[in-house]
Amino acid sequence: MSTQTLEQNRIWYTRCPVPTASGLAYNLGWLTEEYAADGLEVGVLQDAAPEIAARHFDHRLVGLFREGGNVPALVARSEGAPTRLIGLTWIDESQAIVVRPDSGITAPEHLVGKRVALPALAADRARSFPRAMALHGFVGALGTAGLTIADVTLVEVATGQGDVGRGAQGGSSLFGIEALTAGEVDAVYIKGAQAAEQAVARGLVVGIDLDSFADRRFRVNNGTPRPITVHEQILAERPDLVVRFLVQTLRAADWAADNLDRVREILAGETRSGAEGVAAAYRDGFHESLHPDLSDERLDLLTRQKNFLLAHGFLARDVDVRGWAAHEPLAEARALLAAGR
Repeated sequence: MSTQTLEQNRIWYTRCPVPTASGLAYNLGWLTEEYAADGLEVGVLQDAAPEIAARHFDHRLVGLFREGGNVPALVARSEGAPTRLIGLTWIDESQAIVVRPDSGITAPEHLVGKRVALPALAADRARSFPRAMALHGFVGALGTAGLTIADVTLVEVATGQGDVGRGAQGGSSLFGIEALTAGEVDAVYIKGAQAAEQAVARGLVVGIDLDSFADRRFRVNNGTPRPITVHEQILAERPDLVVRFLVQTLRAADWAADNLDRVREILAGETRSGAEGVAAAYRDGFHESLHPDLSDERLDLLTRQKNFLLAHGFLARDVDVRGWAAHEPLAEARALLAAGR
């Protein structure tokens, strides 16, 4: 594949506003340096025009590398997007059920009979990821106590849409914090630094800390595990570009383990939140575990998420997770690093 096949002679990169080694590699300038010799720029969808930025959700750019939530990635694959899975990360990032201080909700069993927020459907399945996240968050919390979603009352709430690109609207929460503040619901699922800051700003408190559940199965959600995906054409015709992306991602993960303060600085910009939000959302040595892999454990956890999304109507059709995975690029990237690349 010649570089002319790549849109605007660019490698495109997109990520969600969360800790990622690829995001660090981009912010440190390593991805730009890596592809400069090929005459390729690195374009970021978050800075692109809306018609390009929309590819964050459907992955229809040949030169796109995406490290982001698994809901849009799985939705795109289920709808026929020609993508391959080249890595999975697991980073706990402050999943919680937040409540009003006087609610008395401090354990999953206290949710029985309560009104819980369910973000409204968006324009399509991929952009409905806040709904999928909240539903799975409550299912996970209730499951630890042997309860099901039938034990609560779901209340649809309006939320932000989570769009990306120039002109994307921000401000309102993705999960319905405003509805909780207004007394329309009793509990809201949240994830990440920005949502944690929004909750604190409104006087809300954590009723149930999902990160405290020892069994990872109850913490599976949009970002756990998080996939790295590429268009199958670039992998088939220019696998070297894919391997080099992963080399820089692995390098950045190694670097992060010894540079926590700098990682937090970069994360504050990535998540559009302050230092307190980053510190609250990302704990317990998260900076030491940013390396992607395609282990059986992570593939099983992604399959668990896929099965949940399929059962609840978020996928157009089933996805063969193991058949989606391409192991060779990551194995080659590791070998190159081990050889002193």
